[in-house]
Amino acid sequence: MKIVINALSARLGGGQTYLKNLLTHLPEQPELEILVYAPPSLRLPDDRRIHRATTNWPTENPVLRSLWERFGLPRILFREKVDVLFCPGGVVLSRVPNGCKVVTMFRNMIPFDPEALARIPIGLQKVRNFILKRVMLRSMANADLTIFISDHARRVIQALTRVPNPVTIPHGISAAFRTHAQTLQRPGWLPTGDYLLYVSRFDIYKHQLEVASAFAALPSDLARRYKLLLIGELDDALVRRVTELARTKGLESQIVVVGPIAYADLPAAYHHATVNLFASSCENCPNILLEALGAGRPVLSSDVMPMPEFGVDAVDYFTPTDPTSICDALARVLQNETRRIELAAAAARRSADFDWANTSRTTWRHITGLVTK
Repeated sequence: MKIVINALSARLGGGQTYLKNLLTHLPEQPELEILVYAPPSLRLPDDRRIHRATTNWPTENPVLRSLWERFGLPRILFREKVDVLFCPGGVVLSRVPNGCKVVTMFRNMIPFDPEALARIPIGLQKVRNFILKRVMLRSMANADLTIFISDHARRVIQALTRVPNPVTIPHGISAAFRTHAQTLQRPGWLPTGDYLLYVSRFDIYKHQLEVASAFAALPSDLARRYKLLLIGELDDALVRRVTELARTKGLESQIVVVGPIAYADLPAAYHHATVNLFASSCENCPNILLEALGAGRPVLSSDVMPMPEFGVDAVDYFTPTDPTSICDALARVLQNETRRIELAAAAARRSADFDWANTSRTTWRHITGLVTK
């Protein structure tokens, strides 16, 4: 069985993490052959059945990549006698040979979230999301298998179009993030003392400014006892607003914009936090929330779906657009050690429900089942 994975759009952490774990847990099928089109930054597992495929066509530019997917990739599928084309990015532009099955995924919720779209200024990004919505809907409607990573996302799409063969397979948690039963050395780059942690790239729908405002509104004894660490890729405009807020409130040393760090450094950051926060209002499968659960520390999360689908009763919730709601949730937990202990234990238990080996096993069973039926 020959499978082509078109992952050229997987340039950020979430998409690459998914592919690394999926390819690390291949099914026990020695005849399987997988050709992977992916950015050079994606390191592929060492498995004789996995081959990195390359093209001389420039694919870094989305428009040029789309042209290759439309006109170049179909010839490769025909020449290689491919059984399955898997497009985990959610966009299928290629016509496939007779008998070749098409698998796609739904990962990008922004084009389908009216509130997230409303926050995007009129311009190229808004137009891009408008086009993406239509292309993704058509891709899912025509695919032989569509993989959803949350039931919430599946309901959103199925309300808009008919999806012939849908399946929900949530992401897993890597072993490196299951630290709740371990003792990890505290890295030197972490601040001394207790801290609250929010990991996410700076974006309007991630609500770092609201989180910082909530922290600044805490009772003074709490705001002085703890630091708020904001880890993730930076947006200059949003960072300026957060740092200006910290300066105005006299909390420059308490509200710390760390910026991006190595992915391998995140487990220890989650592990040593007093509370892990997740304040996004637009997600499909919230990987950061899952990784925070694995640390076995108290988690406070946005109450916007699909976060409650994943956190259920192991997490306390707040309204991410409302600093008062965030502040109240923080104060309740920080002032109640018993509740923190309960939430920590609940997070560890809930994390056991998400495992990359199970995710991969289920995914490959559905993909290979298209050919063996």
